[in-house]
Amino acid sequence: METIAERFVAELVEAVNGHDLEKLTELFAPDYVNETPAHPARGFTGNDQVRRNWASLFAGVPDIATEVMALAVAGDTVWTEWKMDGTRRDGAEHHMRGVVVFTVESGRATAARFYLEPLDTSGADVNAAIASALHSHSESS
Repeated sequence: METIAERFVAELVEAVNGHDLEKLTELFAPDYVNETPAHPARGFTGNDQVRRNWASLFAGVPDIATEVMALAVAGDTVWTEWKMDGTRRDGAEHHMRGVVVFTVESGRATAARFYLEPLDTSGADVNAAIASALHSHSESS
């Protein structure tokens, strides 16, 4: 039997893939709280910002499509792994990957912790990534 949280995810994917801004916005509570732990300044409150974000995405990546690769539900919390792809208006590929952990109440998201990031296509391996992270850290110390 499908849970309310699973139904929310299915409706969200349908709204994104159908580019239905109204339906998408309605899936988020008016006082929705979005936390972006890796980028704290990007957090926001309100489904009006959800609308602005997705209006920009639909305009900038007119063929954007998404897929939820995995999900797990515990009570009103749903962990989701996302894959988003499309082509920007300038012809560049647009790829995002990551996890969003939603709190869902009465079929609407009331909160999320957002870890969705642009796909790194640089080809840098784990050693280069660690070296880069350590280099950046030592410079800011």
